[in-house]
Amino acid sequence: MNQPRHPLFGGIERRGQAKSRALNLRRIFITASLAVAGAIVFTALTPSRASAAALEQFKQFVAGTQSAKGNFTQRLVRNDNGTAKVVNTSSGIFVFSRPGKFIWTYQKPYEQVIQADGEKLFIYDKDLNQVTTKKLGNALGSSPAAILFGSNDLEKNFTLKESGVKEGVEWLEAVPKSRDTTFDRIGIGLKNGMPVAMELHDSFGQVSVLSFDSFEKNPQLKSNSFSFTVPKGADVFNN
Repeated sequence: MNQPRHPLFGGIERRGQAKSRALNLRRIFITASLAVAGAIVFTALTPSRASAAALEQFKQFVAGTQSAKGNFTQRLVRNDNGTAKVVNTSSGIFVFSRPGKFIWTYQKPYEQVIQADGEKLFIYDKDLNQVTTKKLGNALGSSPAAILFGSNDLEKNFTLKESGVKEGVEWLEAVPKSRDTTFDRIGIGLKNGMPVAMELHDSFGQVSVLSFDSFEKNPQLKSNSFSFTVPKGADVFNN
């Protein structure tokens, strides 16, 4: 079964998998070529002049966004003899509340949930009816997920710099300061003060491309929105 990998959570979920799950995740660890990834995500964006530089937009977004929800599309692209081919596309919804509370739900092609309540991380595979849990701890700090879900002190864990304009989108580059991560750098595309895309470049020269839409800032959320309930009959693995 070619289930979606979880690039946004590199360094968090990958270290917390049960042995029975780890082999499956390694098998689906397929992603895009760096040389062709940008062209895929930009086809979904309408060119226009950005209102401010990426770093300024990003700092304003972080300072003014305590919570958010929206939709995402994840594209895996392969460079096949110089030709860009989309080998897998997955999509779903997300909601988060800083710091460290989020629900990232894959809806297509398979249903999977990655959820955190601020203290623990839960990974639920519907097909396997299996839940893997671990303490969230400081794992979020240097992972790509920290860009969206972490605390406001991102410059503690990342070196941020401008990365230019492409197709009307201002790009920011975030380089993790910690070596305990599988990612070399993370591209963050912003437009009109909102993140519209991310490019996750790992240490093997691979990249995953995420694009966002229907991004809603500071929606009204219930106090128990991020409480995880183990599905009936599910096997639970604690790490």
